Amino acid sequence: MANSYPFTLQALPYSYDALSPVLSEETLHFHHDKHMNAYVDNLNKALEPCGRFHDCTLESLLTRLNELPESAQTAVRNNGGGVYNHQLYFSTLTSPKTETKPSASLQSAIDRDFGGVDKMFAELKKAAVGRFGSGWAYVVSDKNGVLSVCSTPNQDVPDLSKFVPLMTVDVWEHAYYLDYQNRRPDYYDAFITLINWDVVSNSYENIK
Repeated sequence: MANSYPFTLQALPYSYDALSPVLSEETLHFHHDKHMNAYVDNLNKALEPCGRFHDCTLESLLTRLNELPESAQTAVRNNGGGVYNHQLYFSTLTSPKTETKPSASLQSAIDRDFGGVDKMFAELKKAAVGRFGSGWAYVVSDKNGVLSVCSTPNQDVPDLSKFVPLMTVDVWEHAYYLDYQNRRPDYYDAFITLINWDVVSNSYENIK
């Protein structure tokens, strides 16, 4: 994906059937090619008249929303957040047949801040399943490498000036309804088998 305007749809880092049977090929086509692509298109439309922001990265836009023209702020918040969240979501998944594990430093942080991976996933599940309506749940790190779980409604993102999101669970129904209908807890339990710990660990190692 381009780092600034005009943004483009980032290709999936795997084939559309790679996440089966956890997430079907049909779900990925709808979720990525339709839903995510709509956020990209609408973000570009919102930014088109905002020339002085065309060189901004997506992260910069989402931390400087109040500097945008008032007429563009809501559209950039909603669609920019949609692009950011979906990029993170898709990039941190891998085939359920692929075995990865947290790096030593990430594992140490998980043990320190949660008491282990299982307890971290239990806290993330509580945030994901408990999110009313549509939204997201994340594992984030602060700038000192301390981990925590948070949740946002709609397409809002965590405070990117304070936190680096490492992984996220999409709990909009379009992410899982074709495969799990209204069974969000079942979707979550299956989703965590797809985590690409190599990608998550690399993000953690690069925190300054």
